[in-house]
This record gives sequence, structure tokens and C-alpha cells, in this order.
Amino acid sequence: MAQPIATLFLSFILAGACLGNGAHARNRQDTNPPPPIVEASPVLAPFQHVRFCLRYPADCTSDATDINRIELTTETLELLKHVNSDVNAAIIPIVKNYGRQLDDGWTIAPSSGDCNDYAVTKRHELLQNGLPAKALRLSVVKTSSGIGHLVLVVVTTKGDLVLDNLTETIRPWQSTDYHWLKIQSSDARLWSEVKPIAPSLAQSDRKMRLAGR
Repeated sequence: MAQPIATLFLSFILAGACLGNGAHARNRQDTNPPPPIVEASPVLAPFQHVRFCLRYPADCTSDATDINRIELTTETLELLKHVNSDVNAAIIPIVKNYGRQLDDGWTIAPSSGDCNDYAVTKRHELLQNGLPAKALRLSVVKTSSGIGHLVLVVVTTKGDLVLDNLTETIRPWQSTDYHWLKIQSSDARLWSEVKPIAPSLAQSDRKMRLAGR
């Protein structure tokens, strides 16, 4: 069956920004936690995530009794930094083909891969370390240059934090220069649109960044 055009488009754009640690990524954290990511309307999961769930069903389950926001302790933050750094170092960045032949898919802990592989590997490692699935959410974004990218968002009591193969720094989601498109819901197989940031909040955040430079 032919894939919907929108699904193919997402597959193609996700291949673009997935290479290595980029010096252009912003390496800083804001003092105050930003507002959390707000889900809007339900949307189709990325086609490659559907394929990923068929291959790794244990990584696509959610326990209804799990908490959906973790307490951000010193130990938890160190775990996030450790996993982000180790996975970034372990995977050699390459461009993968997500065309009609479907030769490549999202893979946990490959020797080489793209942003999708980095993100699902980090989520897998954090699950193995006991963090709840509901608080570990993949998200599709676009970079400031308009290229598709996948990151891992960790929902915490001190804000939604981003683990990214383009930087070693754990950043609040609003402190990135990304355009947020869709995010995995607390049910690991479902996805939602990301509600746009209100103009007043976005302007305030830009002013805070400029003041902090």
C-alpha cells in the first residue's frame, strides 16, 4: 500500500538534521524552568515510529500506574547527562534512507545512525534505568534552518528537558531554536501536535536570552 504523502514527507525531513554533535546548537540552560510542552490535537505517529514499535514492542508500552513527570534530583540530572553524552559518543553519525524501499528504520544502539537512532537509544537506556515511559517522549521538530529532526523530551518537575544529538547540554525545550511539530503522548504509541508558544511567552523568552548574553 502506498504511504500517504504527508508520511513520506516526514520520513524525508527527519533524515536531514540528524548528523553528529553540532557546534551551532545553543549550549545553555535557563535559570527558571519554562512552561511545559502542551499537546494539541492528536496526529498520526511518524510512520517510522510505527515500524519501530513493531520491532521493539517493549519500548512502545506504557504503564497506566506510572507517573508522567519525574522529580529532577541531582542524581536524575546526572543520569540524563550521562546517557546523553554516552549515546552521542557511541553512535557514528550517518545519513539514512527513509525512501519508498524502507531499507532503514529507527534502531536502538546501532554502531552508526541518525538523530532518530540517537533519540530512541537514549529513551531505551533511560527506561532500562527505571525512568517511567510516560515521562520519556520523542518529539519531531524542525531546526532554525527548516530541517527535520528528532529529539527526546524528558518531562520533569523543573521543566521539559531536551536530550539532543546536536549538543551535550541538557536544555529546557523552550530554550532551543526549534519549531516543535509533534510529540509522543503519555501513551507511547500515540502522538499529538505541539501547541504553538503564545507570542507573549516567545517574545519574553527571546528578551531573556538577549539579556543573558
